[in-house]
Amino acid sequence: MDITPPRPTTLPGLFRAAARVLAANGLHQGDYFPDALSDVHTPHTARPLSIVAALRCAATGDPRAYSLLADEGLMELAFRLTVDGEGPEHLDLFGLEDHVDGWGDVEGRTTESACAVLYAAADAAAVAL
Repeated sequence: MDITPPRPTTLPGLFRAAARVLAANGLHQGDYFPDALSDVHTPHTARPLSIVAALRCAATGDPRAYSLLADEGLMELAFRLTVDGEGPEHLDLFGLEDHVDGWGDVEGRTTESACAVLYAAADAAAVAL
């Protein structure tokens, strides 16, 4: 029996769900997930994911699908993170996505640190509600 968990409807729920996805699958660096051609048998949802892909997967069940909630989470997260002491360079959605990916791609970044940031973002978003 395949049981699909309910999708989050709030930012705190999204960030917590994305953290659980990363905790289960691992953080992938360098792209959204490992090359699809290298493993055609493992579903995208079961592969290590970038933070951006984990947000999308948590929101939609597919790390390649866009949603307003995932985009909102991405925007919120981009302004919480710094790379080399800097915030996002470009403020359009793709620039914010690139910034979050850049944070996740820093050498030595761990799944645990990505999960911790997502849980902190969830707590901050919950307080703002």
